[in-house]
Amino acid sequence: MTTLTPVSAPRPANRHRIRGALLTLLTYLIALAFLFPLVWMVLAAFKTEAQAFATPPIFFFTPTLENFERALGGYFPALRNSLAAALGSTLLAFVLGLPAAFALAVYPTRRAQGVLTWMLSTKFMPAVGVIVPLFLIYRNLHLLDTLPGLILMYTTMNLPLVVWMMHSYMTEIPAAIYEAAKVDGASVVHEFFTIALPLSMPGIFATALLCLIFAWNEVFFALNLTSSQAAPLSVFIGEFKTSQGLFWAQLSAAATLTVLPVLIFGWIAQRQLVRGLSFGAVK
Repeated sequence: MTTLTPVSAPRPANRHRIRGALLTLLTYLIALAFLFPLVWMVLAAFKTEAQAFATPPIFFFTPTLENFERALGGYFPALRNSLAAALGSTLLAFVLGLPAAFALAVYPTRRAQGVLTWMLSTKFMPAVGVIVPLFLIYRNLHLLDTLPGLILMYTTMNLPLVVWMMHSYMTEIPAAIYEAAKVDGASVVHEFFTIALPLSMPGIFATALLCLIFAWNEVFFALNLTSSQAAPLSVFIGEFKTSQGLFWAQLSAAATLTVLPVLIFGWIAQRQLVRGLSFGAVK
């Protein structure tokens, strides 16, 4: 007579390994889903126009650099405009937003929360709802198709972000540090420059990177408020859709060149960005 040996249940360690492997696989699948459009765009940049529009898609082809040669024709003026608009608006947003965030965090009044809510509410309005009055104001002030006008527009977009995120950082600085500084005779200006700013550097770095990305990728206001002299890269990409049709391969090459600077910078600064966002900037 044979005896049946009971099957032992999987050990908890094995379950954890299986669960970890499944989560890792799911993470890679999600990352692949997000990266697939970017990979497809890069592949299309090295194809001919016929290959880019081919159905079914062509995955094996002889790469060509002809699209990049054509895209580089107007790339550098647009790159200069994008750098000036993104860097200038980010710097101006911090010059205006850091003192406001410090005042609302360290010396709040009864209206502090109301001010923060009002600033955040400016982000809720759809851009298409304000473009007509903005266009008329810019026309009267002679700011159409100018870099100062574009910098001013992007500054108003990023200012609420700077105030909200930096306010969140500065409220986490222990009040005892400010009290000790006051005992030593420190002024408000001294508290701002020697305490608040140094202790908020992770938040400043993360917020600055987000502001740069938002300004770099913005297209609606740039398309309506600029034409040729101050057109950034987001407008430059649209030039490959003409009355003759859509030049998909050339557009993909221009888009690849557009995302490349931010992609490289974000890859280099990813540790600082994750550290800044996880240090209380987003609650």
